[in-house]
Amino acid sequence: MYKIEDLIQRQPDAANAIGAPGRNWMTYGDLKGLTSRVRKFLRTADIGAQDRVAIVLPNGPEMAAAFVTVAQSATTAPLNPAYKEDEFAFYLEDLKAKAIIIEAGYDGPARAAADRFDMTVIELTATQPAGNFTLSTNVAGNAPDTVPSADDIALILHTSGTTSRPKIVPLLQSNVAASARNVAESLALTAGDVCLNVMPLFHIHGLIAAVSGSLAAGGSVNCAPGFDALKFYGWLQEVDPTWYTAVPTMHQAILARAPRNADIIEKARLRFLRSSSSSLPGPVMTQLASTFGAPVVEAYGMTEAAHQMCCNPIEPGRQKPGFVGLPAGPEVRIAHEIEDRLIDGVGEIAISGPNVTPGYEANPEANEKNFFDDGGKRWFRTGDQGKFDEDGFLSLTGRLKEIINRGGEKISPLEVDDVLSDHPAVGQCVTFAVPHEKLGEDVAAAVVLKEDQNATDREIRDFASERLAAFKVPRKILILDEIPKGATGKLQRIGLAEKLGLV
Repeated sequence: MYKIEDLIQRQPDAANAIGAPGRNWMTYGDLKGLTSRVRKFLRTADIGAQDRVAIVLPNGPEMAAAFVTVAQSATTAPLNPAYKEDEFAFYLEDLKAKAIIIEAGYDGPARAAADRFDMTVIELTATQPAGNFTLSTNVAGNAPDTVPSADDIALILHTSGTTSRPKIVPLLQSNVAASARNVAESLALTAGDVCLNVMPLFHIHGLIAAVSGSLAAGGSVNCAPGFDALKFYGWLQEVDPTWYTAVPTMHQAILARAPRNADIIEKARLRFLRSSSSSLPGPVMTQLASTFGAPVVEAYGMTEAAHQMCCNPIEPGRQKPGFVGLPAGPEVRIAHEIEDRLIDGVGEIAISGPNVTPGYEANPEANEKNFFDDGGKRWFRTGDQGKFDEDGFLSLTGRLKEIINRGGEKISPLEVDDVLSDHPAVGQCVTFAVPHEKLGEDVAAAVVLKEDQNATDREIRDFASERLAAFKVPRKILILDEIPKGATGKLQRIGLAEKLGLV
């Protein structure tokens, strides 16, 4: 079994590894040297191979390098810098973090939360080149200089917690390394590939697909300071990437500004575009591919799988709009939604493989509910409903807890999304359930119109009525300037009715 260290150490020292717009590249030699210095520092700060280190840093090359280097010596726990003090306190306590890494001079809520627990505070000072840094702390110690094994935890993240208390997902060294290699293989990444990362690096998508997948292939990743649709095309021109990965809302924002950046698009050398974390509407995939003259590869991932589970083929013309692709790493099957067994047809998507977490931490109830054995293998229930077509491509028919039950009629919000997004005036949309006195639930949708486009809620509803059975058509359509999103930029159906004041 591979470890994160194995991905890095085999790469040539002179090759570019981590960069950022406007800064010089960190080479693999630089990264290896930084890894050694970080390990020495952590041990003298009394942090051992199994200790947990929270990382609260802005998006950028230092965050990427901190994750990669610390994860080779201890357990990393990246946290969203936008959290409030009480949120930081919850996660730090829940994680049992021994230390926290913050920017030098930072005096925000993360430090305040760490001070509640008298936690070791490590300050990071960025240097040159991109991604390079020094660490400092006032804590001294002498932890054993052991190297994590493949079975040690490299990365800890929490589930989103949209319906319950967040669950702790431990990902082993072997899970992270396996998933990174799966991404690199499915995308046919080489040492010549350059990724432009716009994804947040406290999230599994950016950490594994953009950063770890690139490094596993000996390629390079250029880390922007987060997603900014207004700056994207400038970065595209400067960085000259061969690919980028994003969530659908980001792709849609990029598309909206494509007409005024035609010259940059024409000169871009994008080999492909990748989309993951939520379903990409078919019309958006088609428009992206046409605009950039490159295939759009939709993938399917989740935290418990160390990100990637399925991926559309990389070869031009083999992508299927509306499908999340072929199994790309773990074994992917369909499970009975109630009974612990595998089935054919429509059901709950289940996965098994070396990239899958061994189980939620300190949560036997969740493990009992989400894992089962069949055919001599341990399977994880994803919570997604889906089916395979005759070519082995997987389609998501909905999130089991997001499926709208309208008086017994089960409606996939993804299906409605696809139809609404095909309306010429619709830029973004998300379909969700609203309470109904008689039916239990009814269908609603939030819509953002494209720039310089007009449409009424009635016109959009009539458009949907022509393409959907009557019971699937949203009874309420809200036209908004912006749809509320989660911290990672994903549209969140669960709780949206409440956020929009419909409950």
